[in-house]
Amino acid sequence: MRWNKVLLGISLASASLGVQAASSLLVNANGYGFDENRQLVAFSTLYLEDGKVVARGGESLAEKYPEAEQRIDVQGKTLIPGLIDAHTHLMGLGYSLLEADLRGIGSAEESAAAVAEFAAEHPDFEWVRGGGWNQVLWESKQFPTAADLDAHIADRPVVLQRVDGHAIWVNSRAMELAGIDADSQAPEGGEILRDESGQPTGVFIDNAEALITDKIPARTEAEMNEAYDTAVKHVQQLGITGVHIAGSSSQELDFYRQRKAQESLGIRLYPMISANDDKLEEWLEQGIIDDPQDWLDIRSIKIFADGALGSRGAALTEPYSDRHDSRGLLIEDEDTLARLVDKAVQHGFQANMHAIGDRANHIALNIYQAEQEQVPQSRDLRHRIEHAQVVSVEDIPRFAELGVIPSMQPTHATSDKNMAGDRLGEARLAGAYAWRYFLDSNSLIAGGSDFPVEPANPFYGLHAAVTRQDRDGQPPGGWLPGQKLTMAEALRSFTADAAFAAHQEERLGSLLPNQWADFIIIDRDIIRDAPATVADTQVLETWIGGEPIHQAKDAPSQGQEM
Repeated sequence: MRWNKVLLGISLASASLGVQAASSLLVNANGYGFDENRQLVAFSTLYLEDGKVVARGGESLAEKYPEAEQRIDVQGKTLIPGLIDAHTHLMGLGYSLLEADLRGIGSAEESAAAVAEFAAEHPDFEWVRGGGWNQVLWESKQFPTAADLDAHIADRPVVLQRVDGHAIWVNSRAMELAGIDADSQAPEGGEILRDESGQPTGVFIDNAEALITDKIPARTEAEMNEAYDTAVKHVQQLGITGVHIAGSSSQELDFYRQRKAQESLGIRLYPMISANDDKLEEWLEQGIIDDPQDWLDIRSIKIFADGALGSRGAALTEPYSDRHDSRGLLIEDEDTLARLVDKAVQHGFQANMHAIGDRANHIALNIYQAEQEQVPQSRDLRHRIEHAQVVSVEDIPRFAELGVIPSMQPTHATSDKNMAGDRLGEARLAGAYAWRYFLDSNSLIAGGSDFPVEPANPFYGLHAAVTRQDRDGQPPGGWLPGQKLTMAEALRSFTADAAFAAHQEERLGSLLPNQWADFIIIDRDIIRDAPATVADTQVLETWIGGEPIHQAKDAPSQGQEM
């Protein structure tokens, strides 16, 4: 089976940790954190009280706190700040773990067969859903068709998200239920792929996806709870203590607030309100939510400028090298994008704009610059560009000049390395996935994964950032190796700098005194060990607010007095 079978009814350990932790002294640690200047520092002893760091330092620190209610020998293992993934789709991850998973399958035929097998296992599913397909990895490199699916499953509608979330592949039954035929037109910012006779082939890109997905019944509360618990348990085990959610509907935001009230979130959430949600105005009028306990902070909106590179929806300045009649898609026109940014600013919200292509990034920067000229204090809101994937080299310094944060995902480079050259040609790769250029121009990078587009494991991202290689070690020496980061820089992007990108740097990300005691204990020294081994890191313990929420069998604290 290609999908993940997940046990139902998962209960989250120490779910939202509403009860404050006892005082704890952790000794004999190979600890790393960051100082007030965002520089890496080492320590061996950590003292916690009421869920926060009180002090960190050397062995002599233990003598200052004999009153600690629990003393834990970390046994020389490495202790680092809890990892914050600055760009995720948390509910999407949960649903993907419970739906047909096509990731890594080598052809449309095999994918369709796997979906049919999944459907047979779930005869009660009215709509068969799944995702993870990527035609770029198939030998044909051709988009799939409804006919490919119809040959295996024709009686129920099938909707399958492309791996990047910017296209869907459906069968004929789904198109029939949605009323799609040769006369159907894609909305602005979307595309329906068609055959030579003008018939829809079964692939809908970006805004055109809604022609199908609007016909799918809404998720039930039970489905949402199951997906959420599944996703949170998964990321807790990977050492993730907080996530930024790149686009949440009002239904999801209400769901998060309900879980917060029940003290059952399990990790810290920073959801962005979807700019296309019908209730956006209501959420903005409520004002920002700045949770004193930092479980649920809502103070940003997610805006889409363009699509994705793999589906040729990223908006480029010049045509695609492998499709000369296309420069990609703008999801919203420039005036609409500018109005959304201004609306966010007027309500004191951060604007986080999805921009992958160089044209979309240029437009986003121009809009942020114009807004600053009109409202200078908008710079303090720390606007972001999500992905900043393909940027004109001349535009890269503008991020720091405008105080715009590039929110980037290292594994995209190692996943896209073969496709990106085909789409862009060699010249435009100069500013593509250009982490080093961003740091050298004084930008601060918020690191993330974009899960479930990429695996949620943050150590895959750290590995990609420092090696510019995939997990098979390819290519030798790294792809565009001049863009490598040091491990300290990469770790900071997933901790202190991700916290900064959410206005949380005073409370999260560095293990400084008075910050929340969110940290993980891992099985290797990722700062000193060979970079090639980072992807194999195992998380032994995950702590949030001074309490362990995940402990592996060989965790140092197992068997010790807690």
